[in-house]
Amino acid sequence: MDQDERAEGAAMSTAAEPEKTEETRTPEEIRADIDQTREEVGDTVEALAAKTDVKAQARARVEEIKRNARAKADEVKAKAQGSTPDSAQQRGPQVVDTVRSNPAPFVLGAAVLVAFLIGRRTARP
Repeated sequence: MDQDERAEGAAMSTAAEPEKTEETRTPEEIRADIDQTREEVGDTVEALAAKTDVKAQARARVEEIKRNARAKADEVKAKAQGSTPDSAQQRGPQVVDTVRSNPAPFVLGAAVLVAFLIGRRTARP
């Protein structure tokens, strides 16, 4: 009566196949398990090493930011080209050609603008 009834009886297996013990496993199976465990440990070590490599993580983050910036710049450029009237898009190259053919008035205007800005800057206390 003082005995625990749960401790008595045979252990029941829930698996469909009986579990293999070390005595019933072949050396090839044990070697295969060891090889698999080695691969898993190697993968774990590589993952841990990658997490602790701060320089590599920083480089990866910089590359990610660059990709995002390029994508955003391309998106903005596409929007600007889409919203700019065709007449303005055609006029841009014409202005460049005009400046290249006769740059003197534009150089003079730029010099006046620079002199004005320098004068304003030096006049401030």
